[in-house]
Amino acid sequence: MKAKSKRKPHIVALDPDPAILNYLHRILEDRFTVSLYTEAADLILRLKDSPQPDLLLMDWHLDEDGAGENALDLLTRLRAFRPSLPIVMLACSAELKEVVAATRMGATDVILKPFRKADIDLAVEQCLKEASRLQADDDEEIKEIPLDENTSFVRACQRMREIESQCRLVARADIPVLILGESGTGKEVATLFIHKMSARSHRPFMKVNCAAMPADLLESELFGYEPGAFTGAIKSKPGKFEICNYGTIFLDEIGEMPAVLQAKLLQVLQDGSFSRLGSRSSVKVDVRVIAATNIDIKAAIAQKTFREDLYYRLNGFTLKMPPLRERVEEIPILASHFMRKVAAKYERAPLPISPALLIALNSYLWPGNLRELENTIKRYLILDDEQAIIDELIPRLSAELPASGGEEAAGNNGSLKHMVRNLKDGAESAAIAKTLEGTGWNRKAAASELQISYKALLYKIKQYNLFPPRKQAQPHQRVKP
Repeated sequence: MKAKSKRKPHIVALDPDPAILNYLHRILEDRFTVSLYTEAADLILRLKDSPQPDLLLMDWHLDEDGAGENALDLLTRLRAFRPSLPIVMLACSAELKEVVAATRMGATDVILKPFRKADIDLAVEQCLKEASRLQADDDEEIKEIPLDENTSFVRACQRMREIESQCRLVARADIPVLILGESGTGKEVATLFIHKMSARSHRPFMKVNCAAMPADLLESELFGYEPGAFTGAIKSKPGKFEICNYGTIFLDEIGEMPAVLQAKLLQVLQDGSFSRLGSRSSVKVDVRVIAATNIDIKAAIAQKTFREDLYYRLNGFTLKMPPLRERVEEIPILASHFMRKVAAKYERAPLPISPALLIALNSYLWPGNLRELENTIKRYLILDDEQAIIDELIPRLSAELPASGGEEAAGNNGSLKHMVRNLKDGAESAAIAKTLEGTGWNRKAAASELQISYKALLYKIKQYNLFPPRKQAQPHQRVKP
């Protein structure tokens, strides 16, 4: 009996030049099923009516004469009904604007024409391997990706899966990246993840906090200096950009960089050159810049504290890290991750995270985000006092709650259930009240922020007898929407 033959991966190619299509067919047909198209309209019909292929090779210069559909329009249409299709762009130039536009629309890779068989083989192999990994990840709800001895990229919700995909995508593009988000949301972790996934992963990775030093010290730290550049400069010293040549430099709190240095950084981004302090000669480097800030960068540009041209240079690709309150489902996973991390650091056995503590963790809004959660878990491990942490997170409820871990709770399931139920109700009531206060009792805005329906919020308001300040309702008064 003959063994069933393995299905060949299906590759589709779109290019208006028949010679290029014939070349692609010749180098791919022995290992793949290949379909060729010269017209975008024919390709769209094929993709709508047939199973999704494994990879699309697509020309970037489809509409040079303005007679048909351009590549960006086609990418937009393709992503509407084939969001997971890997796409490799075939381009005649490596202009930054083209690479940025292609990656923003979901292109997996860019190959320059004229290409060789080795170029196509490498891109196809990497794309199919990555697609296979992503397919396997579809069934993996929780993932921890170790980046170094002390840092892991952790994700367990759809929002962070999208961040992971964006990081992997932009890692290959080798363009500047700007990461936005509140303090403590994991911007540095995302930066390290991008570096580890990039072709520069075996080169240096360095972080500079732009808010931690005055202008003169920051300039010498970034660009180095020559003897006599300032008092105490006895010998020459290379800066971070020289030390990090061919690697990645992370400029944290870029929004706090003094204006006098922003012009010098802009020059590095434009042509990769700068001068040490006290030197007239120019130094040339090849460094990828990833910057992060927690300020409103558009407001800083409007107030003339941040250069607009520098923003557009840094903004090759923008990542927005969501705050922890918008990914509450990840709190149990992150809490367990931080517990293992700090327990290993202090050489202590991890402590359990009980249902009562977990409810308290989930109810808190975490203004300090992941950094605050990690510090809370660290205090729990050091103090070994679960109730102290619960009291800290929900001070309004602490006096009314029975102490967790007591003999009654340990020996009586009914008591434990009662405690957890009381804690959950109290935590939910406190969270809703805090959100309503934050929105000025705008119920629709509060429902949106809490990610529940408007009717569900009205029910909760009535259930917990919540009323706006200075408008105490009578005992039998109904809450009006």
